[in-house]
Amino acid sequence: MAAKKDGPKNSRPLQHAKPLEDLPGPLEDITPIVDFLEMFRELSDPRARHPQKLISLKVPEPLLAAFRFKAKQLGVPYQTMIKRLMVDWLKLHNSK
Repeated sequence: MAAKKDGPKNSRPLQHAKPLEDLPGPLEDITPIVDFLEMFRELSDPRARHPQKLISLKVPEPLLAAFRFKAKQLGVPYQTMIKRLMVDWLKLHNSK
């Protein structure tokens, strides 16, 4: 019989922060970076449920029609596809 593991299921490994003296420059300079990384971490958590925000976006009709058609072919709601593209773009530009 296998040994029982301690801790909750699906727990993530604990990451330890660097000591303050190891951080570059004054803390005010890194606050926007830390805020972005925390928002991105929350966004990337598939278990998290976040409130949704209704936005208004002007898109040329032919572009929207083509996008909706392609999303339907893939079996994905087009708004879900837009959100996936937004997440993918953030991931792509997170390393820079």
